[in-house]
Amino acid sequence: MTYLIIAVVALGASLLTFFSGFGLGTILTPFFILFFPIEVAIALTGVVHFLNNVFKLSLTSKNINREVFLRFGIPAFVAAFVGAVLLSQLGTQSELFVWNEGRFKITSLKLILAVLMVFFALFELIPYLKNLSFDKKYLSVGGVLSGFLGGFSGHQGALRSAFLMRYGLQKETFIATGVAIACIIDITRLSVYYRQFLATNLWQHWDIIAVATVAAFVGAYFGNKLLAKATLIHVQKTVAIVLFSIALLLGLGII
Repeated sequence: MTYLIIAVVALGASLLTFFSGFGLGTILTPFFILFFPIEVAIALTGVVHFLNNVFKLSLTSKNINREVFLRFGIPAFVAAFVGAVLLSQLGTQSELFVWNEGRFKITSLKLILAVLMVFFALFELIPYLKNLSFDKKYLSVGGVLSGFLGGFSGHQGALRSAFLMRYGLQKETFIATGVAIACIIDITRLSVYYRQFLATNLWQHWDIIAVATVAAFVGAYFGNKLLAKATLIHVQKTVAIVLFSIALLLGLGII
């Protein structure tokens, strides 16, 4: 049942990314948190996210806007390293509060991730946030913010989309450039997570990685075929509800 749930979530999230520019990390991370410790969940998501982006890049690379890629991608590359290092440090801190006879533990990392999940859930629900965009002159700032959050929690896509929207890129170029930027952020954070892989024996979960990756590939393939033919309103609301629910459980230390 675990494999089926993860496969369905990975496929659906990957499909969603082709229409919205984000989604896989935002959706997959909280589901992995249900089954694994937070640091392992984020690292697992990073592997699947990277492999899926490499696959999507093979489908879309001819449409990359090089100027936007460099102006956004270079700051994102550096900031992703900082975010990933911070995640590694917070993951070793002790509990802030323990309740229900020690079964539920609240840590600073759980609280921060819970707040981030609520914030990005609001991106799915509030029209103003969904349509949020920033002036072109702040593109490098967007790279720093998106890269840092990508390294720290995997939530890189929503802010990336908000900063790229003002460039008036065609849909195919918007998606291809976003995928290329996501790839370099993933490379940066995975280089930091590597120690976490060794410390937690992450590769023992190769079967979970394989199932999620293959499912994400399928979602990316059909997303590329069905581009601009789907209505996402109901999907986005469902995603938001899931994120709110998991953020609450995470903030309370239940997961």
